[in-house]
Amino acid sequence: MVWFDNNGAIGIAAAIAMFGGAIGTAWAQASIGSSVMGVLAEKPEEAFKLIVYMALPELIVLLGFVVAFLLLGKISGTEAAVA
Repeated sequence: MVWFDNNGAIGIAAAIAMFGGAIGTAWAQASIGSSVMGVLAEKPEEAFKLIVYMALPELIVLLGFVVAFLLLGKISGTEAAVA
């Protein structure tokens, strides 16, 4: 008995790619954000460098999106069903 076909497996893989990227980004930004606020309280002149550190984890979610997009491009038979 087949639970899902190849398209279902690709869809699940794309969802895992997005979910993993989002969780990874949230975890990284939570720890970086608290540290950035502590440093900004003592050294406000370091603001630009710290903003760059806050923006770097966004690359994780962007790469997860790219992987999910490429996976979804592999799904075949995506024509709309005519009822």
